[in-house]
Amino acid sequence: MGVVIIDGTTVTDFIADDERFTDSVNEQFSSLDLNNDGVLSRAELRTAFESMRLIEAHFGIDVSTPPEQLTRLYDSVFDSFDGDGSGTVDRDEFKSEMKKIMLAIADGLGSSPIQMVLEDDSQSLLQKAADLEASKYAAAV
Repeated sequence: MGVVIIDGTTVTDFIADDERFTDSVNEQFSSLDLNNDGVLSRAELRTAFESMRLIEAHFGIDVSTPPEQLTRLYDSVFDSFDGDGSGTVDRDEFKSEMKKIMLAIADGLGSSPIQMVLEDDSQSLLQKAADLEASKYAAAV
């Protein structure tokens, strides 16, 4: 785990660096595409979200969510990613949705810097945003 100082601009600057953002999203996509077929299935995306424990935990405390409700939630998330309704998520759909998620995070963070603890995860887009900000700062000094 590491502590970073981050604000909305950190995230939007990362997204604006299209080459870096696209490379990072493609790397994340490839790690989720378990069968290497170039698209994400409903099961692959669900496995990814289950591993993040976004729904099954509340402020680090396990919560009991009925399996049917979890399925509806994960299906809803998948449907948001599957923009063309094909039943799979391609790289462009994944990038588009990840951009929306990151912009929502940036909006939520606002302009006041905050300290945030991030797990050591080479795939974390927030970590990559913070790393880009740190590299800009280091180059300026």
